[in-house]
Amino acid sequence: HRFVLTVGHEFTDSIRFFSEVELEHDGKEVEVEQAYVEFDLKDNLQTRGGVFLLPVGIINETHEPTTFYGVERNNVESIIIPATWWAGGAGINGYFDNGISWDLAVTEGLKMDTTGDNAFRVRSGRQKTSEAEANDLAYTGRLKYTGIPGLELAASVNYQTDASQGGGDGLDEGILYEAHAIYQKGPFALRALYAQWDFDGSAVTINDNDEQSGWYIEPSYKPWEKLGIYARYEDIDAELNSDRNQRFDQWSVGANFWPTEDVVLKVDYRSRNYDNTSIAVSPEFSDFDAFDLGIGYVF
Repeated sequence: HRFVLTVGHEFTDSIRFFSEVELEHDGKEVEVEQAYVEFDLKDNLQTRGGVFLLPVGIINETHEPTTFYGVERNNVESIIIPATWWAGGAGINGYFDNGISWDLAVTEGLKMDTTGDNAFRVRSGRQKTSEAEANDLAYTGRLKYTGIPGLELAASVNYQTDASQGGGDGLDEGILYEAHAIYQKGPFALRALYAQWDFDGSAVTINDNDEQSGWYIEPSYKPWEKLGIYARYEDIDAELNSDRNQRFDQWSVGANFWPTEDVVLKVDYRSRNYDNTSIAVSPEFSDFDAFDLGIGYVF
């Protein structure tokens, strides 16, 4: 799927640079996912400027293949959030000794289509910075708690002042609400996430695209240090225009094997079921089963 090169540099003890250059789909696309300078204002306060990943969800900031189950990333964090989601702008983050941390960012906004095959599709609205229009900015905030060993609780909000970067087209402001929980105790782990978009505007409302949501739950178990098994259930209600009506649920089961810490072999089985509306709109949205094999590494 992707090959990522990471380049960083520490100018001083308090000023550093970080970047990711990604070759996707066997080199057919080249993208700069991150390129920012970070400054330490205090021991518990940092600010950054440039291109960076938005602080939303579980896998958007931490998506190395060794860190998650399944050959494919989960659909909720691909369609709704949509990971991997980066933007150009500025951010600030801080943390307290009690395990509470916070993030704030102001960035370029989405530029979603209002017509065509990708109308009102969030993932297609990512501008990816290079030629981004920034007439209408976006604002992101996150609050996270990690004060109990093995537990992470977080909630994020992303506000789009105009999700299409153009007035009078029937798609105006949008708000993403996201909350997730991660808990790990010994060999057992559990991940759960819910995300929902609420859009305003006449066209997005008439086409029944004003609310797009999804959630998943993923228990896992590691009987041995190098082997983990998991199951995941997802429910998606999104991309609802005349050509891309994606309402489905999906079951996944599989295993990860780490021959060493930074190399992973993956296998999974997926079963997706669309609702009758999706199938009626387009034959491509029909139920399917899939068997996947993958390999990943990081160093």
